[in-house]
Amino acid sequence: MQEKSHLRTKFKNLRKGIDTESVSEAICKNIRDFEPYKKAENVMLFYPTKFEINLLPLLNDKKNFYFPRVNGEELEVCPYSDTIEFKMSSFNINEPCSAAVSPDILDLVLVPALAADVEGYRLGYGGGFYDRFLPLCKNALTVIPVYEDFILEKLPREQFDRKVNYIITNGKRLTIK
Repeated sequence: MQEKSHLRTKFKNLRKGIDTESVSEAICKNIRDFEPYKKAENVMLFYPTKFEINLLPLLNDKKNFYFPRVNGEELEVCPYSDTIEFKMSSFNINEPCSAAVSPDILDLVLVPALAADVEGYRLGYGGGFYDRFLPLCKNALTVIPVYEDFILEKLPREQFDRKVNYIITNGKRLTIK
């Protein structure tokens, strides 16, 4: 979709001017104050790319963490420990080298996004990996951590796009109905 492609370029350029470190700290604080996160035992993060929100400080919390790994057209759920190695994927994203587990184990999935809308839809990177993956997470709540200024009234969407349960920003938290 041409409009999504244009928006991806726009938001990638906009986030270059943001103090990612301080925004990431604020978002991590808001996640830690978030009741579903407090209750969650098994949480899936994503490894940040340059200019992306960094959730890695959450790894200091007493939870079981997981990271995604691309396998063909699908995402796999891989356990994290401080002994697990990461390798750079063909998408230039650090991915874990641990064996995959079932997505049913997850309580909370933090979903990367360039932008989001107030209805809980996200502007991803265009591969559709999370849109295919999220329906497999039957027991998990889903959360988009995103810059507060990157929430729009409505994003263009396609039939396969999946919405999330919550959006957490550096300034607020939105519950999606």
